[in-house]
Amino acid sequence: MEDTDAGGVVYYANYLKFMERARTEFIRQLGINKARMNELNVVFVVRQVLIQYLAPAYLDDELLVQADPRQRSRCAMTFAQDILRVGDACLICKAQVQVVCVNSRTMRPCPLPASIPAS
Repeated sequence: MEDTDAGGVVYYANYLKFMERARTEFIRQLGINKARMNELNVVFVVRQVLIQYLAPAYLDDELLVQADPRQRSRCAMTFAQDILRVGDACLICKAQVQVVCVNSRTMRPCPLPASIPAS
């Protein structure tokens, strides 16, 4: 309910939150949870987002949020992210999201953890 406006349409900025959760789950599946990131003294920060809104999502829609790593450099990764409505496979929005790995103490770029595979 908190993700939609009074008309039951998902508020545009909330798609970014959905994508953030999908990227977090992708990283978690690689064995890098919050505790591991603390041990490594790293955090991921969003550097750039290019997003296209293609159709509205509504209250009670079941959404599939994908996070597909496309490019990897020494300190950054770019994800292709799609959000689809499960019921009719409608592409709601798509984005390119670049995240940078930074040292949590200095907030300066640092190498990605070795357990993140090269794309």
